[in-house]
Amino acid sequence: MKKAALVQKTLNELFPSPKIPLQHKDTYTLLIAVLLSAQCTDKRVNEITPELFKKADSPKKMAKLEVREIEKIIRPCGLGPTKARAIKKLSQILIEEYGGKVPKTLEELETLPGVGHKTASVVLCQAFKIPAFPIDTHIHRCAKRWGLSSGKNVKQTEKDLKELFPKSSWIKLHLQIIYFAREYCTARGHDKEECPICSKIRTRVV
Repeated sequence: MKKAALVQKTLNELFPSPKIPLQHKDTYTLLIAVLLSAQCTDKRVNEITPELFKKADSPKKMAKLEVREIEKIIRPCGLGPTKARAIKKLSQILIEEYGGKVPKTLEELETLPGVGHKTASVVLCQAFKIPAFPIDTHIHRCAKRWGLSSGKNVKQTEKDLKELFPKSSWIKLHLQIIYFAREYCTARGHDKEECPICSKIRTRVV
């Protein structure tokens, strides 16, 4: 598909080596950071996690904290009580069922409290380098604007993009589109003619 080829070429030129925007030092801290990023900006998460990880940067340490102590630190991320309970509980589960390690399969990750499909997919591809294509609002919006997906829901968008792009490129593309969306293809104030991709693709841009 010409559109997909154009998109990939442009992204490779603008963001040849994208780095995961969430600060972390291992698989566990990545999992917690991604969980916190739900309905919260990566910037805000990166402001919060240093204090949290100073107190507890492993399942064993986190499980020892009171939920209210976790909630007090992560409150600025939103959904504090819910996320705090999930972090405490999943830490206990990792200790009891996985020897303190984060599991390496999508199915196991999705059983953890507070871990949905997108969070599990991010951990799978960024921590374990297992091909996955996590879809967030940025990617969902761009895929629809570029005519790469019907855009009905993130599940359909994920399916469409996986069919369009080589499996070997999914991990990189996921990050590239996020960075591109934030800089060039924003939700508000988007200028089609100034966008390096939308300006070249003949489709209805929303």
